[in-house]
Amino acid sequence: MAFATGFAFDHRLPARALLMPALHAEPLQSDVAAPPFAARAGRVDYRIAPAADYDITGLVVSRHDSQAWWDWIHAASNDHLNVVDLCMVWGANAADGAYEKMSFESGQFVCYVSSKDADVWKPAYLRALSNNHLLTDDAAIARRLRGLRIGDQVRLRGQLVSYSHDAGFAFNRGTSLTRDDTGNGACETVFVRELEVLRRAPAWPGWLRWLGGALMAAGLVAWFAAPHRPRS
Repeated sequence: MAFATGFAFDHRLPARALLMPALHAEPLQSDVAAPPFAARAGRVDYRIAPAADYDITGLVVSRHDSQAWWDWIHAASNDHLNVVDLCMVWGANAADGAYEKMSFESGQFVCYVSSKDADVWKPAYLRALSNNHLLTDDAAIARRLRGLRIGDQVRLRGQLVSYSHDAGFAFNRGTSLTRDDTGNGACETVFVRELEVLRRAPAWPGWLRWLGGALMAAGLVAWFAAPHRPRS
């Protein structure tokens, strides 16, 4: 019962009325004249080329951790700098609650969106969501990024960048510079300088699911460990 309840409520998005007014704003982007710089992660040296300063506040609707056991692309690409992808909504999508009629799922480098409601496919709502490849070479920021949950309301500040390395082969990944594109190449690649959690998603569903799983495992162990009593 505990596991089922936790599973049912885990990853449930907050209602529109629970969103902070800051999420109604558009991301802020401005030109940057910063030169390329170096970063190191996972014993790989990267070249980072800033394209714009970026400031986004939104609701996390889906996420992908590059350390997931089934993620093979990051490992094959020697990409240790992209620690987490966050799919986020903001602006009109948040203000009108269109996201409540959508379903979200993250894969490797992509966020899938589905809905049976035709109204949510309006351009104003589609441009107010994005998949964000989040980069950092700061271990403390990486831990905080990996600790974010679906349903968190967050603010990220940093730079839109392209990045590359020559660790075994020539690797290069760029970034979108507009909110109006879609498909391959439409994701924002953000080198994160600051992370602010404005409002956390409730933690109790995850705890309840963990507790229910632990109780089920303990019950199975006890059942197998019980002495066999043959029927007379």
